[in-house]
Amino acid sequence: MASTAELMVNNLCVQFGGLKAVDEVSFALKPQTLAGLIGPNGAGKTTIFNALTGLCPVSSGEISFNNQRLTNQPAHTIARYGIARTFQNIRLFKNLTVLDNLRIAYHKNRRYSLLCGLFHSPAFQREEAQITESAKEALALVGLADKADLLAGCLPYGEQRRVEIARALMLSPKLLLLDEPAAGMNPQETQDLLELIRELRDNLKITILLIEHDMKLVMNLCEKLFVLDYGHLIATGDPKSIQTDRRVVEAYLGGSLN
Repeated sequence: MASTAELMVNNLCVQFGGLKAVDEVSFALKPQTLAGLIGPNGAGKTTIFNALTGLCPVSSGEISFNNQRLTNQPAHTIARYGIARTFQNIRLFKNLTVLDNLRIAYHKNRRYSLLCGLFHSPAFQREEAQITESAKEALALVGLADKADLLAGCLPYGEQRRVEIARALMLSPKLLLLDEPAAGMNPQETQDLLELIRELRDNLKITILLIEHDMKLVMNLCEKLFVLDYGHLIATGDPKSIQTDRRVVEAYLGGSLN
């Protein structure tokens, strides 16, 4: 694999007791690639995301990002290296406003002291104003600038998904991991999401790796695909080559996508 890749995964294994959820998986992502990780349920996709973001231990193998070793690093350290993610199940604070959901994401980056916060010092006020402005900019990026003051739980499902993406953007990621971002969306919401993801990659110049079961979205959006089956990487390539790969058709797609 090329040494210029932004993300490098080499011989990754994740084992839970006697079960190997991920077995000797290797792949690389170059900067600003829009890629998909696909496969049947239980193939190991979310386990790989969890390993990349420090949410489950790596049994063996190596993960690096921009020449920084990530293997078994804590989640907050990995976030500081520029990796952010969303989750398959929506994890918003539904009784807080949309804006406050984003502001919370920034809490580990706050520079003012506890004393400054207690007394609302000028440093506190300046930084809080900056955080609020960053949150508003992130909402504008996902088309929710006018929803900042609404309770997150009152938004339609598709817009809640967008809030999650905006919250991940608060970390200024270089690599954004999206775990089934189109789950539960209707066709129009899915099409809008496809356009949003493409715009984020193009405008922010970031790398995006997504897990998704909507094959129409995947094939129309992604430039590169990695296909898993029972914890093994069985195919890598562009969407056209993946559609005609015999191993993929047999293991997952069950026939032509056309």
